[in-house]
Amino acid sequence: MGEQQYHLPVLLQETTELLHIRPEGTYVDATFGGGGHSRAILEKLGEKGKLIVFDQDEDAYRNRITDERVTFVQQNFRHLQRFLKLHKADQVDGILADLGVSSHQFDTAERGFSIRFDGDLDMRMDTRSEFTAAQILATWSEARLQLIFQEYGEVTNARTLAQTIVKQRKTHPMRTITEFKSVIQPIVKGNPQKYLAQVFQALRIAVNDELGALKELLSQSAQVLKPGGRLAIITFHSLEDRMVKNFMKTGSFEEAQDDNPFGTATAPKLFRLITKKPVTASDAELKNNSRSRSAKLRVAEKV
Repeated sequence: MGEQQYHLPVLLQETTELLHIRPEGTYVDATFGGGGHSRAILEKLGEKGKLIVFDQDEDAYRNRITDERVTFVQQNFRHLQRFLKLHKADQVDGILADLGVSSHQFDTAERGFSIRFDGDLDMRMDTRSEFTAAQILATWSEARLQLIFQEYGEVTNARTLAQTIVKQRKTHPMRTITEFKSVIQPIVKGNPQKYLAQVFQALRIAVNDELGALKELLSQSAQVLKPGGRLAIITFHSLEDRMVKNFMKTGSFEEAQDDNPFGTATAPKLFRLITKKPVTASDAELKNNSRSRSAKLRVAEKV
C-alpha cells in the first residue's frame, strides 16, 4: 500500500521547514501514521541523523520505513520520555506530532472510526487495549456521557443524547455503528453527517484518552528537547489547539492571565513561539486534501 493512499500528510512542507532540521540531529515523529512526515524529515537528515517514531497502531507498524537511522516504537506517544531513555536519546532536537486520525484508519471499516460503514463500535487506536466505544455507551453514566459529547464533540444536544443512550441501552444493544445510529436517529439535530461526525469524534477521544495523552506528550517534550530544539504540533479541533497554544505560551494548560496586578514572579518561559498564529493549509493543499481544512500547526522553540 503506497503512503499516498494510506494517509496524505498535512502541512508537510511548512512543518519540515519550521522544524529547522539539522542533518546530524535527533528527531521524533510522535505520530508515524503513513510515514509521510517521517520520510520528509529523513530527506533532510544526514547519515549521522536519527529519527525515532512512535505509533501504537498495528497497521502503521506494518507500514514502517526500513532505514538504519529510524527506530520504531510501537507505543502511544504519552510514553515519550521512557522510550527515548531506553533508546539512549535523552535529549532531542525536534518533536513533531500530527494529531489527526489517519485516512487509513477512517477507511478501514472494522476499526469503527467512520460513520460511513457498519462495523463494531471499536475506535481503539491501540487494538491491544481492552476498552472500546461500545463499552463506553454500555457502562458510562448519563452525566459522564453528556460531558464527553459536550466537551469533546461540541454536540448541541449533548444532554438529550446522553439521556437517550442511557434509556435505550437496557433494551437496544449498541455494539455496532448501525445499531448505535438507529438508536440516536430520532434526536439527530441539523446536518446528520456533521452531527454524527461530532458524536464519533467525542467517543474516539474518550476511548483513546487523547487529551490526557497530549498533555503528557507536551509536558515531557519540555524535558526532552534540547535548548533551541523545536516542537511542532498539528491539531484538528479547538480543544487540542487551545491546549497546545496555552502550553507553548505559558508552559501550563490553563488560559494565560495577562494582567498581573501584584507583580508576582511568573514561571520562567519554557518556549519561544515560532508561529504567532497557527499555520493553516494553502488553497492548493485544500483542493488536494479536504482533511487539511481543520488542521492548525503551531511551532515553538525550547528556551
